[in-house]
Amino acid sequence: MGSNRHRVIADAAALRSRLQHVYWIGGGSGAGKSTVARRLAARYGLHLYATDDVMSDHAGRSTREDSPFLSEFAAMDMDERWVNRSPEVMLETFHWYRGEGFDLILEDLLRLPGEPRVIVEGFRALPGLVKPLLTVPSHAVWLAPTPEFRWSAFESRGSTWSIASRTGNPGKALHNLLERDRLFTSRLLAEVKGLGLYAIEVEETMTEDDLVEEVAGLFEL
Repeated sequence: MGSNRHRVIADAAALRSRLQHVYWIGGGSGAGKSTVARRLAARYGLHLYATDDVMSDHAGRSTREDSPFLSEFAAMDMDERWVNRSPEVMLETFHWYRGEGFDLILEDLLRLPGEPRVIVEGFRALPGLVKPLLTVPSHAVWLAPTPEFRWSAFESRGSTWSIASRTGNPGKALHNLLERDRLFTSRLLAEVKGLGLYAIEVEETMTEDDLVEEVAGLFEL
């Protein structure tokens, strides 16, 4: 199974034609990816594929051999994950940030029919993995929230403490999580720009409607 997965990614050139009906929205946590994707899917009749929704399934379909960082993460308790390690180490070792399981996203997408068109959303859509699959570069965008926007988003959802509250030191865990997310977003933005892809920096002055219209215009839906 592992070798087949590697072949899926290796055959990126052949996959482009099969995935040309797919649009991608990646980015940092709290950027509005899910909201934008959901609204665009409803407006244009797209099939919505949310990568967050399949994380548990993908974890179950993974092995220690093809997902070593996931295996290490799964063996940790909450304090080991979020309190006892630095944000930098958390960033470098987080399995989804390393691209583990991206082959499973592709397997899922290849099982879908060519119609309707598909919109994929989630932080697991990493630019270096998505770019080889793009026939049209503007069919992918990454949303990069400012720290202020991210905090406001978490507060409005009531999810600020959802992970941190399950640790022995919620204050430190929240600090680590927010800093890890900031580092991820900064790295992501630099990578997107370096690859010549499209990014939108999401600030507090930007409304949800503004963001939806900007992405819809980029995708030329």
